[in-house]
Amino acid sequence: MALSLDKLSAVLSDRGKTHGDFPVQSTICFDLKATMRSGPHALSAPHQEALEMIAVKISRILCGDPDEIDHWLDIAGYAKLVSDMLEKKSDE
Repeated sequence: MALSLDKLSAVLSDRGKTHGDFPVQSTICFDLKATMRSGPHALSAPHQEALEMIAVKISRILCGDPDEIDHWLDIAGYAKLVSDMLEKKSDE
């Protein structure tokens, strides 16, 4: 399905309300990710990806609508994916 420029503009406007100003949000997110990468542990791809996605959600909370439930559910979801992976690994 093709996305018209008008529809895209509307989507981006809506996202700005919940996710905040993109340049500000992306700077905060970039800094969070850089801080996480500077840690002493080498992380697996799933660990690192989950943390990076959580950083995206945190930066959206800080810059956009902190009452947007999807941000919080997404954070819980990424944490659950890792905890499920670790439980499965410990059962092996």
